[in-house]
Amino acid sequence: MICPVSRHATLAGQIACALLAAGAIALGLAACGGDDDGARPDVDATLLLDFTPNGVHAGIYSAVARGYDDAEGVALTIRQPSSSSDAVKLLAAGRADFAVLDIHDLALARELGNDLVAVMSIAQRPLAAILAQPDVAGPRDLEGRRVGVTGLPSDEAVLRSIVEGAGGDPDRVRVTTIGFNAVAALVARRVSGATAFWNVEGLALERERPGSRQFRVEDYGAPAYPELVLVVRRTFLQDEPDVVRATVDALRRGYAFTLTDPDSSASDLVDQVPDASREQIVAQLDVLTKVFLGPTGHPGGLDEDVLRRWARWEARFGITREPPDVAQAFTTRYANAPLDDQTGG
Repeated sequence: MICPVSRHATLAGQIACALLAAGAIALGLAACGGDDDGARPDVDATLLLDFTPNGVHAGIYSAVARGYDDAEGVALTIRQPSSSSDAVKLLAAGRADFAVLDIHDLALARELGNDLVAVMSIAQRPLAAILAQPDVAGPRDLEGRRVGVTGLPSDEAVLRSIVEGAGGDPDRVRVTTIGFNAVAALVARRVSGATAFWNVEGLALERERPGSRQFRVEDYGAPAYPELVLVVRRTFLQDEPDVVRATVDALRRGYAFTLTDPDSSASDLVDQVPDASREQIVAQLDVLTKVFLGPTGHPGGLDEDVLRRWARWEARFGITREPPDVAQAFTTRYANAPLDDQTGG
């Protein structure tokens, strides 16, 4: 997928790189193989999203729209998935260079023998939640009531974690599979609650059903794990470290821009995805500031202690059989390294 190109661009303007550099220390959890000598790679690369473009992806689109990728020497092509399972399959098959994955999908893919490695965070906090009808005062009230899940293994883990964390008995919840139709099922009152992402479906439900409730997994005992991470194959990480570094740096700059000018970043996304609703993207970005910064305090960061707590939680609630090996599944070599002010950042 990597091929030399002669595409170059000059980055104009400046962004607030203090958001990126403050306190950034490379922890180096996973062995990265090949030498990254900081050379400009000058290549094309493909980046596959996890889902339909929404506010959480704004920094990626700004990185391309504002030439941060060109400035780092990598011309990114952003691809949308046709289904939620595309990213792991295409990445593992070598048909994409980078992919945004839900952290649970990364854990499950590795458990199945796919040697994939996360190189930065996209969303540094959990986005998973139970959305509920206005008359559901708390997660314990879901006992004896019907709650919808998509059918993904992580959904039931999120449901059990939230209900148990609120002091309830998750075995008393009537779980039903509804696919990716949480908002429609709640508006039609087919379910009392449903697992979903609070930053997308949660906002959509609030528009349709004012007074609806959100119970976020992080508020009921789950660690502040990064919901979405940028992932590569280990062989790619070993063979193309300069490309990984350049891409991570470009995306970190993109998310720093999103934080400093979310309105313009929303426009960057909508300009490249005409079907996207600018109103919805802006509303999503209004609630995502803490998600982009997370416990590390800068975009893209990965926190080793948080990841270890997540690994234990992942196994405790049955998403994986054993806690994922954090040292093998993640590297902080790029995401936590100081970002040089070499492209107008």
